[in-house]
Amino acid sequence: MKGVHTVNEVKYSVEEARLGMERLMPSIESYAELVVRKGVNVTDGQEVVVQAPVECAMFVRLLVKEAYRAGAGHVTVIWNDDAVMRLTYENVETAWFETVPSWQREQLDSLADQGACFIFVEGADPEALKGIDPAKPAAAGKARNTQCRVFRHGLDFNINPWCIAGAPVASWARHVFPGECDEVAVYRLWQAILSVARADGSDPQSAWELHDATFEKNLRFLNERHFDALRYTASNGTDLTIGLTKKHLWTGGKCETPTGHPFFPNIPTEEVFTSPDCERVDGVVYSALPLIHHGNKIDRFWMRFENGSVVDFDAAIGRDALKSILDIDEGARRLGEVALISKNTPIRESGLLFFDTLYDENASCHLALGVGFAECYEGGYDMTNEELRAAGMNISATHVDFMIGTDDLTITGIDADGNEEPVFVNGQWSWE
Repeated sequence: MKGVHTVNEVKYSVEEARLGMERLMPSIESYAELVVRKGVNVTDGQEVVVQAPVECAMFVRLLVKEAYRAGAGHVTVIWNDDAVMRLTYENVETAWFETVPSWQREQLDSLADQGACFIFVEGADPEALKGIDPAKPAAAGKARNTQCRVFRHGLDFNINPWCIAGAPVASWARHVFPGECDEVAVYRLWQAILSVARADGSDPQSAWELHDATFEKNLRFLNERHFDALRYTASNGTDLTIGLTKKHLWTGGKCETPTGHPFFPNIPTEEVFTSPDCERVDGVVYSALPLIHHGNKIDRFWMRFENGSVVDFDAAIGRDALKSILDIDEGARRLGEVALISKNTPIRESGLLFFDTLYDENASCHLALGVGFAECYEGGYDMTNEELRAAGMNISATHVDFMIGTDDLTITGIDADGNEEPVFVNGQWSWE
């Protein structure tokens, strides 16, 4: 039938999608409130910074409204646009991206220095930079992470509350729901985002408080066992042993600033995570899902580690993009994060591939190349980068998550005496 689209065996006309969006608006408003009040947990008089695509203006306006309702002293919005970004990369030489303009450094550093919280609205075309030299976005990312020092330190050490949350743009929605017109695809993606963020019910904030409590059992198990290493095996060829630091801590769900202010860095989130000993990683690991990085798709890739560092790698799609990540600095070839996520999560069970790391990483156990987390080391907030590195924590100008959680993934915990205990069996917690 002309004008009718099929998505997951549900048929929507364009008119039905428009009416559906009207019905979703109360939930989208509640979602914005969730991001403001639970995500960054705005305090009275605080500066709030929202970075977002221009196509997400409707949702950004809701965030600004909710921020002021929550007591924000001022809200700054920083816009971005896929089309403008692509034009910039097409027409500007690589050397330009190696330095952050002084006004941008001053903007981000001064906002962080004044105690701002940061909301990053995730929404982009997964192939926005297809065909662009990956060295250009890699240089831009490295410059921002190394030259905006106060801003970067504030995020890495959780000094400034921050939250990444998604909102649809049409080009992204078409990837998730191929073959659909823009209006239907965006409607379906809004439905999916609200569902996996637990924002489609009557009281999303209470739902998140309950969700946060579910992390405690897994965290208690891991922190009590205090494994010396984890071994990963799967039928796709993954056989990787990851050492853990002597004073590592597992965390997940909400985070806290050094002063004890709670916030949720990711909405949604399903992971418990720690930072490994970046000198003790050996073996090979294969990806389970595609990685979208700076608008480039990296798929069906593997990496071999020796003494913590990547010594060999390949990818069926996006090898150059993967190489650009690994070449950012020495720490980009080492691991900064180990995250455990059961296959029994709303995102995995949705059956959707979101083509966005915020979502896809929460459907699968994952690792991250690059910088580790101070919160994942006992006393880490009080240590310098040099001290953290000496303790085995990775230091880098990047942090890139990639998904490795297959349905048959087995993870074995190994204690200091060599005793083994199953942690994951067939892609889920051994006690599930």
